[in-house]
Amino acid sequence: MAEKRVSRKNSKWKKLFWSLLAIDLFIIIVLLVLIFWPIPEAKIAHQHHVDETKSSEFIIRTTRENLDELINAYLDKLLQDSKYQYSVSLEDDVHLMGELPVFSTKVPLSLHLEPIAQKNGDVVLKQKSISIGLLELPNKKIMEYMKKYLPMPEWVTINPKKAEIYVAVTQMKIKSNFHVRVEHLDLEANNIAIKLKVPYRKLGIDPIRFGQ
Repeated sequence: MAEKRVSRKNSKWKKLFWSLLAIDLFIIIVLLVLIFWPIPEAKIAHQHHVDETKSSEFIIRTTRENLDELINAYLDKLLQDSKYQYSVSLEDDVHLMGELPVFSTKVPLSLHLEPIAQKNGDVVLKQKSISIGLLELPNKKIMEYMKKYLPMPEWVTINPKKAEIYVAVTQMKIKSNFHVRVEHLDLEANNIAIKLKVPYRKLGIDPIRFGQ
């Protein structure tokens, strides 16, 4: 009987030993798996690139007096090497004054235009009245002389057939690369609003940081 009891005790100890050994081996295997299991590649966050044309827009309100000075300062530079001079006066309308060559002589030119802001930011100057000295010439003919002899910026087009001057303000080339468009133009009320589009790059601002 004593031998059987000893045998049972030994059998229990063996079972406990093997159970503990199995548990220890299982824990070791789990730890090894966790340590050496390949880590999935982390997704690298790519910088959010924004179009380099990203910009901010500002509305600038001014008066016809300030705009008058700016226009004529520009014309002074444009016409400094020209034979024929002209200037612009912003009153209740746009008054263009200058001179044109007619019959081998220079005669004074006076042209009144109504400015009309376009939806795209440009301006159309519609002819209201036109005269060239004391000569009686068809309006279309006078505007043809203007187109032929008066130097104009490349973004200004004289159209004798429509009796108008198209001012493509949005096509102006500015050294700062700012973009300009006319939002509102009422000379009689002295109410002028211009939208200025400023690219971030021109301000030294990285657009990547502003693409959130």
